[in-house]
Amino acid sequence: MRRTRGIQRPRVAPAIRVARTFVVAATVGLAPGCDPADEEPASATGQDPPSARVTSVEPSASTATVFTIEGLEGPEAVRYDSLQDVYFISNFGPSDDPLANDGYLSRVSAEDGSIIGHRWAVGDDARPLREPRGMALALDTLWVADASGLHAFDPVTGAQLDFVDMTALEPGFLNDVAAGADGGVYVTDTGTSRLIRIDEGRGIVVANGPSLGSPNGVTLERSTGRLVLVPWEGGGDSLRVWDPVHRTLEVFGRTPGGRFDGAEFAAAGLIVASQADSALHLVRDGAGRPFQKVAGRPADIAVDTRRGHIAVPYIALDRVDVYPAPPPR
Repeated sequence: MRRTRGIQRPRVAPAIRVARTFVVAATVGLAPGCDPADEEPASATGQDPPSARVTSVEPSASTATVFTIEGLEGPEAVRYDSLQDVYFISNFGPSDDPLANDGYLSRVSAEDGSIIGHRWAVGDDARPLREPRGMALALDTLWVADASGLHAFDPVTGAQLDFVDMTALEPGFLNDVAAGADGGVYVTDTGTSRLIRIDEGRGIVVANGPSLGSPNGVTLERSTGRLVLVPWEGGGDSLRVWDPVHRTLEVFGRTPGGRFDGAEFAAAGLIVASQADSALHLVRDGAGRPFQKVAGRPADIAVDTRRGHIAVPYIALDRVDVYPAPPPR
């Protein structure tokens, strides 16, 4: 599950600290009736809804980008911070050696794409960033997944606050991150088809099994508090959703494409990055369609909620393109 430059791997600022609204999220499909505090993982099950219908249309290839952010090194994920109006971009780093420990975060103006801090955060000598990936903001913390665990950074200064070592879980490919309404932070493990919750400084597998579809991207459905999971492989075209209260897994919707990566909600609906067709898909009311062709295989996207922009990173191209989002419904 390691990256190469040729293949896209799957799963931001004024110097004034401000109170951050907690981002609500969830956990993935355990057996119904299980206590959310249980630490034993359960296999997830889900059924395709018979009413889900996929609409296939030719996506636009002519929509111009708003701007492009260059000078990056294997950018895998972008996270928008609405309070500081900046993008955080996780970079695998210049080396193809996964043990090089040369990953870093960049901090970029969301207004015009200018780089505010190129190697803005790198971790520290004892806990460096190793191929950093998906990110989530919760309270005053920026959480970042990497090859070994989950880093916590100050979103204003870039100082590393904490690190949760997850090597004891023998992860396959830790990938995307979401913050939960229950105070937990959740990480997808694409390589082992698991969802992991961080609880009191340690990782706990809360859901696993092939029915998860090797989850890559994970994002919050704010109206319900559920987590939407998009499959990397083995999951077909069905996007999953997990209910943290009832601990059930269902199908959220279907869209053509495949090898899905990042997923974020915008005003128009759920935006999903599909590497199989190098396109962005719009999913709503259970059905999806590609609406925007992109320059390469898109990784973990971000949505600028102020301007209605979508930031699309390409690991192999060492850049991020920013596109206009589809209009609201």
